[in-house]
Amino acid sequence: MRFMLLLIPGYDGDATPDTRSDAEAVAEMAAYHQRLHEAGVLVALDGLHPPSAGARVSFAGGEATVIDGPFDGVSDVLGGYWMIEVASREDAIAWATRCPAAGNEVIEVRQVQEFADFPPELQRALTGEPDGHGDGSPATGSWRHLLAAV
Repeated sequence: MRFMLLLIPGYDGDATPDTRSDAEAVAEMAAYHQRLHEAGVLVALDGLHPPSAGARVSFAGGEATVIDGPFDGVSDVLGGYWMIEVASREDAIAWATRCPAAGNEVIEVRQVQEFADFPPELQRALTGEPDGHGDGSPATGSWRHLLAAV
């Protein structure tokens, strides 16, 4: 099962684009990344610049509207993520509890929706194929086989 561990940092949406962690915190996080890797559960990870360096695209009324950051009224922002593959939700939560996050940070644990999680009629709608697999191969549990055809 794949899970995303979403890091909600201790700063708000007004953090400047040059906001950085201190060297000690970065070293602790690098050691955590190494433990994830050595355990064979790490799929991907990335840190994100603060919202003040980003943009939001909304689709009210069916039209795309772009708003540059920072964003008014934002209390929780996404600072980064880890994608891990583990046997259970409990295992994902256990890895989240081992993160050297600061006292004002939160990690949200979310399971990734896999292709096989959808009922057959939605799999058929996604692939356009009667068996729902697109290329005739069995569903691998992810969306990746759909992207290969694009």
